[in-house]
Amino acid sequence: MSQNIQMTLGQMEAGQVGTVIQILGGRGLNQRLEALGIRPGKKVTKISSMLFRGPVTLRADHTQVAIGFGMANKILVEINKSA
Repeated sequence: MSQNIQMTLGQMEAGQVGTVIQILGGRGLNQRLEALGIRPGKKVTKISSMLFRGPVTLRADHTQVAIGFGMANKILVEINKSA
């Protein structure tokens, strides 16, 4: 039995893999993330994050990018947890 969990990229733990479901922002944010290769349907891996609202580092395909904490909390991802 498998269970899918939805959370924001900011809530993910380092090393977790998820699929981007939705970007909860306006056109500007969507275009900026699209330029970085982050779009709905894309599989991303959270590499690390700083304490107290620092940048979040993630990997999409073979590219590693750092985005701000606010941006990370507007990216909704789905984590596949097998039970």
